[in-house]
Amino acid sequence: MNDLEKQIRSFFGVSPDEQAQLLRHFKPETLKKGDFYARIGRPCVKLSYVHSGFLRVYAPHEEREVTQWISTPGYFIADIASLTFKVPARRHIQALTDVEMYTLHEEDYQRIGREIPRWHELEKLFVSKCFALMEDRIFSHLSLSAEERYLLFFEHNRELFNTVPLQYIASMLGMTPETFSRIRRKSIS
Repeated sequence: MNDLEKQIRSFFGVSPDEQAQLLRHFKPETLKKGDFYARIGRPCVKLSYVHSGFLRVYAPHEEREVTQWISTPGYFIADIASLTFKVPARRHIQALTDVEMYTLHEEDYQRIGREIPRWHELEKLFVSKCFALMEDRIFSHLSLSAEERYLLFFEHNRELFNTVPLQYIASMLGMTPETFSRIRRKSIS
């Protein structure tokens, strides 16, 4: 779990003892391609670290599906609002490939709060980092052209372009499949 250890240290800024306590609660979990991690209308009762594979966060909207995010190895995944506020999930989270992850279930999440005295401070730091990532993504959507968004995303996520259906990436970048294809052809030539 070396990559999980690094992410816990990076996201939470914990001491070695706190890290060991946290790691004890993360359990290996696998999903097969097509399996759901979370479904709209049902509570999401876990937080996971993606070790390998890809998951898509999406919701139906009018006559299409809108992809909010494609989670890649090295990131945490959850429906944070559902987990935190005990409300039904607002988006599906589905495996695009076989996925290996380390999962922290809700009961263990609560247990950590009793075991690690400064957990609420660490949890706040984690949520703040998630919020900062979301702010950066929103700012990119508002300030960059479609072509700039495509190039920036491609630069940081090349492996997705050969692994997941391109219409999901187009949706996540706020583009129609036609615009995405035009930009892709232009960038390849």
